Amino acid sequence: MNDFAELLDRLAFEPRRNAKLRLMEDFFRTTPDPERGYALAALTGGLSFRNAKPGLVRALIAERTDPVLFALSYDYVGDLSETVALMWPPPSQAGTGHNAPPPRLADVVEGLSMAAKTELPGLLARWLDALDETGRWALLKLITGALRIGVSARLAKTAVAGLGRVDPNAVEELWHGLTPPYEPLFAWLEGRADRPEGLVVAPFRPPMLSHPLDEEELSRLDPAEFCAEWKWDGIRIEAVRELTPEGRRIVRLYSRTGEDITGSFPDLCEALIAEDAFVGALDGELLVLRGGRVESFNVLQQRLNRKAITPRLMQEFPAHIRAYDLLGEGEEDLRPLPFAERRRRLEALVARLAGGRVDLSPLVPFVSWEELVAARARPSEAGAGIDAEAVEGVMLKRRDSPYVPGRPKGLWYKWKHDPHLVDAVLMYAQRGHGKRSSYYSDYTFGLWRSGPEGEELVPVGKAYFGFTDEELKELDRFVRRETVNRFGPVREVVHTGERGLVLEVAFEGVQQSTRHKSGVAMRFPRISRIRWDKPPREADRLDYLAGLLPRGETMKTRAGKT
Repeated sequence: MNDFAELLDRLAFEPRRNAKLRLMEDFFRTTPDPERGYALAALTGGLSFRNAKPGLVRALIAERTDPVLFALSYDYVGDLSETVALMWPPPSQAGTGHNAPPPRLADVVEGLSMAAKTELPGLLARWLDALDETGRWALLKLITGALRIGVSARLAKTAVAGLGRVDPNAVEELWHGLTPPYEPLFAWLEGRADRPEGLVVAPFRPPMLSHPLDEEELSRLDPAEFCAEWKWDGIRIEAVRELTPEGRRIVRLYSRTGEDITGSFPDLCEALIAEDAFVGALDGELLVLRGGRVESFNVLQQRLNRKAITPRLMQEFPAHIRAYDLLGEGEEDLRPLPFAERRRRLEALVARLAGGRVDLSPLVPFVSWEELVAARARPSEAGAGIDAEAVEGVMLKRRDSPYVPGRPKGLWYKWKHDPHLVDAVLMYAQRGHGKRSSYYSDYTFGLWRSGPEGEELVPVGKAYFGFTDEELKELDRFVRRETVNRFGPVREVVHTGERGLVLEVAFEGVQQSTRHKSGVAMRFPRISRIRWDKPPREADRLDYLAGLLPRGETMKTRAGKT
């Protein structure tokens, strides 16, 4: 456990991507099985402990420290795991008087997986007694499932691939057939065994991604070399249908990051299983299609992340795939083919499908960039028709581009609609996590509306990125200087018509929300600019957001509640 803790500690303070890769690769090379396998599972989000929750950690520290001191410390530090790790008393103070050796990572993972709920408090306390501050911090991060060390699952898999000098995508394609501690994977990468084959039917294929585009870069491209298609406002998805040697039909659905989401869409899977014309892998967009019209992302969100998938839910929010690309057909891997050829075969495949749950994303006709600019501005007049509200821009794809995993330069571009901008007033601030735990970096902002007692600010969203490191320091100083009230870890800052701070907030859209006092929720808000030049009284009004709601939606506020 100490070696794993040291790895996490070094990764948390290492900003360079290549240096993080070297740290992880060295760890995987020098650490034996099964320790390194469980470490890989932790770094990729592959561990889940049903009964070990943050509430258990809070209860244990409450028995050992003064609650007021803990509340003050937690407010100052801003991170539960770090606060408890620093405040946990030595064994002699706790009255245990033993000097047990620190647990191995494998002991921790297997113990948390097998222990009964009533056994966990004593088990966790013994481990915490046996570890130092860094070890306790790593253990608690593992339990709460929030490492926050700047390492994505993809980066960890890339580091593992470095052991055998193989393409990280080869690891991705095996991943869903592997389970912790991944001993067959390490044996293959170290040359002690053959590549593990046949572990998963209908495997994931890492997606090809695009680069952002602006009009200046557009002018340097040749329109004759590119196709354009609509960028739909849904969830990127990969649908794979294969036949087992026994003749069973298997369908799997994957998110863009490789998460298996098959169980969340049984209606879509059932429809694809019945499509005997399709054996292979499709790349497309997951949407909700009702009455022949693509619904907004706000409607799709009501179908996502549901624990219970009921018949009523599937009927009200029918899942649909709008196909972009064909990655494989039968036993043939189509990814090396040019996009134009893959597109031709995709069109032929979709024409053979009969279930109505998959259709083709249409190409946007254009000859010059001026025509494409006009189409992007008015999609309803350029072929998107009644689905225009679900378009968030256009995609440009080179006609001769193979399907290359990752984000290769010069092949695919995304040209999204310009974001909406609103001037909002900073109302509340809270410390961040990880490297930002010392700064007030999470901001709640509001807009003006007319209330029973005159003009009032109502919260409309939260944002914690979009600013530079120097701007973060300026914002942090403002919050500390202008705090007028505290609510646990949250500080209220001055926000009157004359005093306060205006933030220019960029966002992708709004949706109706009954959970917010304002009646709306913003999508992907981020701080675009700090308006030191603008007094709060000149900030925007809530009516502006109401005008951006999708068709048929109105604000439903919760009067009297924050």
